[in-house]
Amino acid sequence: MMDTLILSRIQFAANISFHILFPTITIALGWFLLFFKLRFQWTGELKWMEAYRFWVKVFALSFAMGVVSGITMSFQFGTNWPGFMESVGNIAGPLLAYEVMTAFFLEAVFIGIMLFGFSRVPGWLHTLATFLVAFGTTMSTFWIIVLNSWMHTPQGFEMIDGVAHATDWWAIIFNPSMPYRLIHMLLASGLTVAFLIAGISAYRWLRGDRKDSVRSSMRVALGFAALLIPAQILMGDFHGLNTLEHQPQKVAAMEGNWETQGNVPLVLFALPNEETRSNDFEISIPNLASIILTHDPAGVVPGLNDFVAEDGTVLHPPVGKVFWSFRVMVGTGMAMLVLSWLSVALMMRKDDQGRRFRINRLPKPMLIALVPMALSGWVATLAGWYTTEIGRQPWLVQGVLTTEAAVADVPAPLVLSTLIGYLVIYAVLLLAYIGVILYLATKARHDEPLESLTPASGEAMVDIIAREDRGAVPAE
Repeated sequence: MMDTLILSRIQFAANISFHILFPTITIALGWFLLFFKLRFQWTGELKWMEAYRFWVKVFALSFAMGVVSGITMSFQFGTNWPGFMESVGNIAGPLLAYEVMTAFFLEAVFIGIMLFGFSRVPGWLHTLATFLVAFGTTMSTFWIIVLNSWMHTPQGFEMIDGVAHATDWWAIIFNPSMPYRLIHMLLASGLTVAFLIAGISAYRWLRGDRKDSVRSSMRVALGFAALLIPAQILMGDFHGLNTLEHQPQKVAAMEGNWETQGNVPLVLFALPNEETRSNDFEISIPNLASIILTHDPAGVVPGLNDFVAEDGTVLHPPVGKVFWSFRVMVGTGMAMLVLSWLSVALMMRKDDQGRRFRINRLPKPMLIALVPMALSGWVATLAGWYTTEIGRQPWLVQGVLTTEAAVADVPAPLVLSTLIGYLVIYAVLLLAYIGVILYLATKARHDEPLESLTPASGEAMVDIIAREDRGAVPAE
């Protein structure tokens, strides 16, 4: 029988796992939309506006799903985790309020103009609205990451009668792990959207949709992916070093390292055994973990056995979960690296007319491989999130508040019933979300290109849209 603590943890994990899928898309997709809009303004080529009009629908759908799931998740602070707000609410409350006041309101005000104002407001105002929505999603990420990072590396406060009181908001906001987590998350969002666009564009291409907007979207997405993935790998290294300094037990679990020692191998495969406190069926590369974490083959890496109290209490996270979620994240990242770089390399080859960056240079197996990779960003993000959050256990706020101390005194059957309800609803919504995107992608094949939407000539349509977008003529 699972108790209230375990069920509440699973329920919050289910809620946040579902919720994070959609901000991961909207954070970066807003900036991709701004890129498409600016490219249209600079070149006057309708393919960029066609790309904008397709992907803004995905943005709207993702934004709505993120808002709804976010509201549900926030209620659990009171229903399942009252000890969290009772203990650190003086810090968590203002940070969440800053997110609403500086980011969510900004998005809510301008998203209507962004979605419905193209033919109703001057072009510069529509572009500004797109920028402000993209900026708002990024600011929202900033404040959420600030709170989450503070929970991992808390500072700038003092405890009085078991309640945290802020003493230095600058130190709270710019806590030691915040810059690394923020950049890591923004890059993760960029990669998620890059592969989403590339995968859906490949799906459309394979189904016979050969519009210029599909070609250009795929080229842009793969180009950004090829640039972002090495940056993410580098930032992951910086983040790992920061985690080694502040949460060594998490790094020990990630590496499956039991004893503090030098010359630590990088474990590629193993089954961590917490009963024997060793790894079964281990396959490893000598010294590589020490090189990665300390940049020295003989560098000392902390071991899990250092985080067991004298009374036998385990003070490190569940090893198997952290160990494998970390490897899923890294493995997905390596697949992104190989596929994006190989795709760009193939596209850079000249065709018979001497042209580069042609989608037709990609073989069909490559296009087929890109389709399931449309969701690879979700896989990597969730795996990274699990590594981070499970790796903090048994703490809810590192060194300040344990998870067990914050959970509500609610009967386990009640938590179980709501958990089942959440899982059923989320499964239906997720299938519906993916189904709608595939429907939009399939339907887009039959959409008329913009230049044929009126009886006027193609040149006239291009001129009208371009002049309206620049605000040269009033919208009708």
